[in-house]
Amino acid sequence: MSAPASLLIAGCGDVGGRLARQMLQARWTVHGLRRQVGALPAGVLPVPADLQQAECPSAWPTGQLDYLVYCAAAGQSDEPGYRAAYVEGLRHVLDWLAQRGQRPRRLIFVSSSGVYGQQDGEWIDEDSPAEAGRFSGRIMREAEQLALESGIPATVVRLTGIYGPGREWLLKQVQMGYRVVSEPPLYANRIHVEDAAGLVAFLLQADARGEALADCYLGVDDEPAPLHEVVGWLREQLGVSGWAEESAVRRSGSKRCSNARARALGWVPRYPSYREGYSELLKAH
Repeated sequence: MSAPASLLIAGCGDVGGRLARQMLQARWTVHGLRRQVGALPAGVLPVPADLQQAECPSAWPTGQLDYLVYCAAAGQSDEPGYRAAYVEGLRHVLDWLAQRGQRPRRLIFVSSSGVYGQQDGEWIDEDSPAEAGRFSGRIMREAEQLALESGIPATVVRLTGIYGPGREWLLKQVQMGYRVVSEPPLYANRIHVEDAAGLVAFLLQADARGEALADCYLGVDDEPAPLHEVVGWLREQLGVSGWAEESAVRRSGSKRCSNARARALGWVPRYPSYREGYSELLKAH
């Protein structure tokens, strides 16, 4: 594309802000929609708005929008909160596009691997059944369908467990003597927050180059690992020797997500496993 591509990130928080910085470095024009625009990275054109309000924001971008990334986060972790953030919020943005006569070249909807209900450690890819039992996964699946049926070419990115700066829950649990069952192994899938943003950036740039995108990609590192293995490695790095009482954790889900489709397109995670990602986090402590 000769002119700089224009991008609107709806829900420009942590992942969206990191995406914005990467696209600014690629010399794209980036609009960031969020309630508190003072938190937007420098260089992002602010669109102060609440995704839960039906009225089109007064600062909505004029002219052509080449790309839309919907990257909202639920303000409440209950069913109404999820529906408002992911289904109703996306519906509002699609309405605002229609009102302004804008049709992006592609919509990328940032979703979650929570849409899968598999629990027995099996390998999962984009074609695996996405039939979550919990309301969060079901509502996210509904939002995915809204994106895919929007009339705009759309791609869903299902991110796995995001970790990184400001997302250090597991480190804190390990420091307190957190214990996790080892039999059967509970497989956990993760992606560093910079890689989460980087995958979306990679897909945007691939589309802009004219490469064909699939309708769904899994955002995950190269190495889904049993949670007890990750905890053991972190204990060693942190020098934790004791165990807290009553700290065994049993998770309901266990699956192994594959990033083969994203890698086949040429994406390479900067942090291929938990070891590289957590090593960098630990250096900052």
